[in-house]
Amino acid sequence: MGMLRELIKGLRVTGGTMLRTMTGEELVTTQYPKVMRDKPQRFHGRHVLNRYPDGMEKCIGCELCAGACPAKCIYVRGMDNDPAQPTSPGERYGFVYEINMLRCIFCGLCVEACPTEAITMTSLFEFSTTNRQDAIYTRENLLMDKRGTVPHMFPDDELADLEELNTADGWLRATAPAGVAAYEGTQMWQPTPGPADWSPEPSQDERDRRTSEEESDG
Repeated sequence: MGMLRELIKGLRVTGGTMLRTMTGEELVTTQYPKVMRDKPQRFHGRHVLNRYPDGMEKCIGCELCAGACPAKCIYVRGMDNDPAQPTSPGERYGFVYEINMLRCIFCGLCVEACPTEAITMTSLFEFSTTNRQDAIYTRENLLMDKRGTVPHMFPDDELADLEELNTADGWLRATAPAGVAAYEGTQMWQPTPGPADWSPEPSQDERDRRTSEEESDG
């Protein structure tokens, strides 16, 4: 009798949770794709090639990102700038830039290796394809325009939130340069013409304070 009582007690908890989930009272599943999940600050999503606020490209074609990539998914070829109309502030620029997304492991080492902050990662991860060729992103697919708008290979993709391409700041703001704690709260990353926020991430105390305020307001 004792075992039966315990079984009924357990089933009551399970059944109650199931009913509250069905009615939406305790629904914890995000109704994707109708509801998009907010990405964490340090999310590693699709890459973007940045420009300076004046519109010049940050990439100088040094190929350090390709050399640092453990998956060997990046191919870069530089070309000398036209002295009369330079594409980047350096002597060269990234004439060819390709990323094979089928091989990319989204580790972010390319971002760490880049000396000019040319390549960063956005919050977008909806970019599935039906053939392998579409998974190779070229310079035209990766480079933001002079207004800061980042192109998407499939702009009519119903599952893609194109606004997530504007979060080119991503995990960079959450990382102290070279891991030095003295740089906490200091803006080290250069801005772009887009809407991405390059201000430093708040301190842990500030984040805790904001969380407490949100919980008390809720």
